[in-house]
Amino acid sequence: MKTDTIFYRLFQSFPSIFFELINQPPETADTYQFSSVEVKQLAFRIDGVFLPKSNPSSPIYFVEVQFQPDKKFYSRLFTEIFLYLDRSELTNNWRGVVVYPSRSLDVGETERYIELLTSGRVSRIYLDELDSAAEQSIGIGTVKLVIEPESGAATKARELINLAKQQIADEITQREFLELIETIIVYKFPLKSREEIEQMLGLSELRQTKVYQEAKQEGKQEGKLEAIPFMLSLGATVEQIADALGLDIELVRLVAAKAKPNQEQSGE
Repeated sequence: MKTDTIFYRLFQSFPSIFFELINQPPETADTYQFSSVEVKQLAFRIDGVFLPKSNPSSPIYFVEVQFQPDKKFYSRLFTEIFLYLDRSELTNNWRGVVVYPSRSLDVGETERYIELLTSGRVSRIYLDELDSAAEQSIGIGTVKLVIEPESGAATKARELINLAKQQIADEITQREFLELIETIIVYKFPLKSREEIEQMLGLSELRQTKVYQEAKQEGKQEGKLEAIPFMLSLGATVEQIADALGLDIELVRLVAAKAKPNQEQSGE
């Protein structure tokens, strides 16, 4: 399974889940922006970083999802962190979070980094050791679905889908959540077709409802708006973006104006 892709999408769409994993209030996600960052001149990219939106006292969170044994993992992790800190204009403190499926894969050499690992700066999370109380969260349940054995994955996914219908009132958010669950199952069962996956999870009838179709259309609109800052960073003009995405040019100008201060702040 492409776990990096799954977790990036999960934390990007539902950042509150990350803060649940580290025992912080889910609402903390409102004060953070999740993204990948690049250390310029070195062509060096860190794929999972939660950057504080404004509060200088809030730490930067560096997130690594490690599903393969790697003796040099901690050497690479701290190299990435300190290179970023050296070149960043942010003065915030930092924390590291490593997500493992199980403790058995935590095989990185630690002797040279033991002070960092025992200082409280770095949290190591083993998904198979999350307690039963944590599993009551729909977000944590979705994270654990990634490591659920195939024999029980479909049942667990249907349980999460039912919880999402009950607990997530916003139709667009609910649709995104259901699609994330479906994506995890698709990766778990690569030989099954999309139609078979939909039937397995009971999503076929849901997708025919008017509410779901309307939410899907609204979601597409949001996706287009989110693409505008990225297209601007590539050098596209407002006119080109409006034409490519089929959006009103005044709407694109409005989003571009809001995006500009954020890009300047991040040094882009």
